[in-house]
Amino acid sequence: MKDANDMSATDAPMNPATPARTGPNEEDRAPMTFTVRVFIYLVGVHFIAAFLFFLFYVAGGK
Repeated sequence: MKDANDMSATDAPMNPATPARTGPNEEDRAPMTFTVRVFIYLVGVHFIAAFLFFLFYVAGGK
């Protein structure tokens, strides 16, 4: 027996004006400026870490 709230795929109304979700929506993704900023921060942090590693490597060679 079906509930009043039980709607299967065959009972769902078909609305051609509303397209089906095929991929991530714009709301699901981070803004492009945020993505670029995170990428720059990651590259910058790795660059600073490599520089510090280089300083310790040079100082330890004496």
